[in-house]
Amino acid sequence: MDRQLVTRILVTLGFLLVFRVLAYVPTPGVDVDVVKELFTANSGNALGLLNMFSGSALERLSIISLGIMPYITAAIIMELLGATFPDLGKLKKERDGMQKYMQIIRYMTVGIAFVQSIGVAIGFNTFDSNGRSAVMIDNMTFIALASVSMTTGTMLLLWIGEQITQRGVGNGTSLIIFGGIVAGIPGAINTTIGLVNGGEMNFIALLAMFAIIIATVGAIIYVELAERRVPISYSRKVMIESHNKRVMNYIPIKINLSGVIPPIFASALLMFPATVLQAATNTYLVWLRDVLDPNGYVFNLLTFVLVIFFAYFYTSIVFNPKDIAENLKKQGGFIPGVRPGQHSSEYLSEIASRLTLTGAIYLAIISTLPWVLVKSMGIPFYFGGTAVLITVQVALDTMRKIEAQIYMSRFKTLSAVGL
Repeated sequence: MDRQLVTRILVTLGFLLVFRVLAYVPTPGVDVDVVKELFTANSGNALGLLNMFSGSALERLSIISLGIMPYITAAIIMELLGATFPDLGKLKKERDGMQKYMQIIRYMTVGIAFVQSIGVAIGFNTFDSNGRSAVMIDNMTFIALASVSMTTGTMLLLWIGEQITQRGVGNGTSLIIFGGIVAGIPGAINTTIGLVNGGEMNFIALLAMFAIIIATVGAIIYVELAERRVPISYSRKVMIESHNKRVMNYIPIKINLSGVIPPIFASALLMFPATVLQAATNTYLVWLRDVLDPNGYVFNLLTFVLVIFFAYFYTSIVFNPKDIAENLKKQGGFIPGVRPGQHSSEYLSEIASRLTLTGAIYLAIISTLPWVLVKSMGIPFYFGGTAVLITVQVALDTMRKIEAQIYMSRFKTLSAVGL
């Protein structure tokens, strides 16, 4: 294996190890035992969802309890603003503009993390177990320390994610979420075994659970690897000029063009009010918090709708049929039976629209239906469809990037020896 690739993999694993170590660093002034008792009793509601995406850091009230979700929320807001205001959207297409764009997202992340951390700190001030408070110091001092600590922890995670993307293998942000979900799987398996041993779950339900998980993973792998190949022909002149080069004779269009982004965006958007409302005492706010409980129909319906919305929204950003058609025309290529230029753009747009509909429905079903089926059997929350979807997609994406690095190293070797 190429030494550079090995270094990248080790860098990635090293930063993920730092991420897991940070999950065990508690916020100052917290009684960790009381917090754990709280999450044991609330593993199936919004707190359980937040805890899963934080890699079980929230159940220890770690400095990275908020995870990477404030950054994702900021990215969602910027994408929506970029689609609304063209001048802001143009920043992404310019080198210097992209730096400004990312800087704005970082500033927004600080603000969102600060607000969420205050909500979490105020919420934990009201929790106690058997007369023992979760907070061992003065309330105002704890809120100040928690807000600064958690905001700093989120920005540290953001830095770790950027370092993984630049120096490691795969997308750093996705790998942090992946690491958080995978870290909870051993505990979920242990809980499931305990339910079976205690007689709370029968063996048939356990087999059904594994069957659902295997079927879900298989469906995700099948759809993620599936693509529509649009045939391409080139003029005789181009073929003669490129006889020593590889000319792609098709345009691959994936069924799921948006990847793992829609379920992550939907989860982040729904978790933001759930986090802030943990400290709510107002009757209406408490009602809203209960309505957004992950065990309820409203939460899953919103998840279904938001996943479809973000699938279309993100596809419109990452797939531009007009640019593809123009580049194809410049290279002397054309789609058989379709005129170059505008007609090719409309043809590709129509194909992408049909595929996006299929991909969006697939993402929405995977994100909600397995979760509903599993929860109806009393299975731990970690086996929800969104968690499985994110885990498998990130694993596939990372494997593709490792394979790409291997192929690049082989080509460099052949080039160095003159072959």
